[in-house]
Amino acid sequence: MDKLRAMQVFIHIADEGSLTAAARVMASSLPAMVRTLAALETHLGVRLFNRTTRRIALTDEGRRYLNHCRTVLSSVQDAEESLNTQAGEPRGQLVITAPVLFGQMYVAPAVTRFVQRYPEVHCRVLLHDRVVNLLDEGVDVGVRIGALEDSSLVAQTVFSIRRIVVASPDYLRKHGVPSHPRELQAANCVRFTAPSGPWWTFHDKGKTFNVPVTGNLEFNNAAPAVDACAAGMGFGMFISYQAAPLVQQKKLVVVLEDFEPPKRPVSVVYPHARLLPARTRIFIEWMKNELLQLNHAAPVPHRVP
Repeated sequence: MDKLRAMQVFIHIADEGSLTAAARVMASSLPAMVRTLAALETHLGVRLFNRTTRRIALTDEGRRYLNHCRTVLSSVQDAEESLNTQAGEPRGQLVITAPVLFGQMYVAPAVTRFVQRYPEVHCRVLLHDRVVNLLDEGVDVGVRIGALEDSSLVAQTVFSIRRIVVASPDYLRKHGVPSHPRELQAANCVRFTAPSGPWWTFHDKGKTFNVPVTGNLEFNNAAPAVDACAAGMGFGMFISYQAAPLVQQKKLVVVLEDFEPPKRPVSVVYPHARLLPARTRIFIEWMKNELLQLNHAAPVPHRVP
């Protein structure tokens, strides 16, 4: 049995979620995939997948083995790359994840520029507003907002962002600039389902407190909520990058800065590995540089004008 080939088959089945899809990706036949998987399970003496007529799912042993397979194949590919005559020119596949709006605004354009510079790298970008398990889901690099809790990952913090309250200049002229978060209880607040919901969190002299907010407009996504605030519908609480373009254009004004919660880190994260492929190492440095430029180019101004 060709163990490296068997590992590749196993990884594709896990990533694609079915034998048929994996066979299509690898340009192989379904019977060949079935035989390879069966031979691998027999060799290891464990079942890697639980299979029914409708679905296929990794067993606990399969999840552990999957992480080792990714490391082994990554090391093999890196060794081959080191012998390539085009030294320093990365190639291969990279899977990247980021939050949806941050990814749309900043990560995806940065990845596009990376592929333009390194056309031999095939990048797949996954945007999710949930914590993606990099190891289980086969992701090479993630951009995270907030503290890192997974000790199996390395995090390189690039900068920090704020959680801000904003409103349009027109709304503030009509209703006044609040001096304390409690005043928001009597105001119209534009909300979106996550993460703040009907309670907005503030800090004062080292203590945290929540303020209940209400309003006649609610979204399940930040982008339309930001636009509604710019249209004069009321106050909104957002992560600073979500509102930064409209703040820069003076269509939104930041208020209640003295009561903002502590800043949250923006980090480039990746699994612990003794030997990262060249493409991963180069991409990490690329993304860190892109994020630093973003932070310098589009800061959120302080203080109401």
